[in-house]
Amino acid sequence: MAADTSPTARALRTLELLQAGPGITADRLAGKLGVSERAARRYIGILREAGIPVVSVRGPYGGYRVGRGLRLPPLTFSPAEALGLVMAVLDGHHEAGDPATLVGSALGKIVQALPEPVAAQAEAVRRTAAPAPDAAAARPDPDTTAALVHACAEHRRVRLGYRSEAGTAWTADVDPWAVVVRHGRWYLLCRNHPKDARRAYRIDRVRGVDVLDDTFEPPRDLDPVAMIEEHLAVGWEYDTEVVIDAPLDRVRRCLPRAVGRLERMDDGTTRLSGSTSNPGWYAEQLARIPAPYRIVRCPELREAARVLGQRLLAATNG
Repeated sequence: MAADTSPTARALRTLELLQAGPGITADRLAGKLGVSERAARRYIGILREAGIPVVSVRGPYGGYRVGRGLRLPPLTFSPAEALGLVMAVLDGHHEAGDPATLVGSALGKIVQALPEPVAAQAEAVRRTAAPAPDAAAARPDPDTTAALVHACAEHRRVRLGYRSEAGTAWTADVDPWAVVVRHGRWYLLCRNHPKDARRAYRIDRVRGVDVLDDTFEPPRDLDPVAMIEEHLAVGWEYDTEVVIDAPLDRVRRCLPRAVGRLERMDDGTTRLSGSTSNPGWYAEQLARIPAPYRIVRCPELREAARVLGQRLLAATNG
């Protein structure tokens, strides 16, 4: 710590050390602050005068720690700790993205305490979190996520070590555009340099992150949520094509982007092109359309729609 650090900054640093290491002794505290033991005790006194309940315990296992008081003392987090807490809250509470709720309000205070570049990314992650987290989803490593969030904020290229679901490991240089939470999973939306293509990688499968010196500019019209959902709609086992007897704007309002790409055929007709690994789920999404439609491609989807239709008809039989 620099010699000209103010007493207030040293007192706050003292509080951080007490929270990080309950039971810290005066000599260890002095060493970490770069001051004498007498000065370290003086900073303890400043905290107590501010109403923070710092208690001391005598004996070989004693030291200073923050006790329990009538009000919560100031909390200090490293950027990685704060981002990890944001991630945990988003994973475990479906109202965390709403600042009007108690959990959402508390999460907002944590985000506000982050450094500006990290806070911007954390807030973006918060806004794009899935409304109903999947408890079975894989959780990414907080340090890995923090490194990627920093790289997104600073527009720095990174070298990713990645292992696919099939177990194939590879390395690639990418421009990290955004970290997005969708359907209980964490994704890195980026541009893959060797292939010059847009990609979305599962962060829980990232095995290493090296931040490079190269910088980049993200697309001006970047919509991370839309891009992720479009990515999730392609590349699955069964290709689909559906013609819907309704205008494009009407269809768009009742279907999630994850089912595929919508395109206008004429004023009253829309084509849906996508893919799925779960025809039953896909048929249920199509059933939400308040208009006639025809499944042009995908026998598996036709069968799933037939089964769904029979189940709905059976429900009408008293």
